[in-house]
Amino acid sequence: MDHTFLLEPGRWTLQGSWLERNGILISVKGMTLVAWNRDNWFTMATKLIFPGSDLADIALQYKGRMDRGNRQYNFLLQHNLLGQIEGEGWIGIDTIVQRYWVLSDRERRSGFETLHRINHDTYYLTSGIMVGHYLSSTMEANIERQRVN
Repeated sequence: MDHTFLLEPGRWTLQGSWLERNGILISVKGMTLVAWNRDNWFTMATKLIFPGSDLADIALQYKGRMDRGNRQYNFLLQHNLLGQIEGEGWIGIDTIVQRYWVLSDRERRSGFETLHRINHDTYYLTSGIMVGHYLSSTMEANIERQRVN
């Protein structure tokens, strides 16, 4: 597989915009760290900040397992605002798609992320969080791999 995001350890920066229902576009910046261990387990930690806004920072801690050569995986996610989350991911030729759902949530919140590969060092992310059947927020961002010197 030609993907570098998620499938290889690395450090990635994120820059884009966040849109809440009935809100204005807000700038978002972030960092993602991806690590793998020998047993095909990955961890991914992401922090999002909203410069010049009163939105709270978002911290995400993923843990998942993917067998080599498999195009589907499951993960657990700890989200500082939404709580415990379960999800699944699919690896396509040019995209990585993740879907998740918040556990024990009366609001039935869920979400999705699509990472479209531009090249080995750049992806374009679109994501959304839903409450029931309605979008509550979306994000669009460029994600770039940081080279280790």
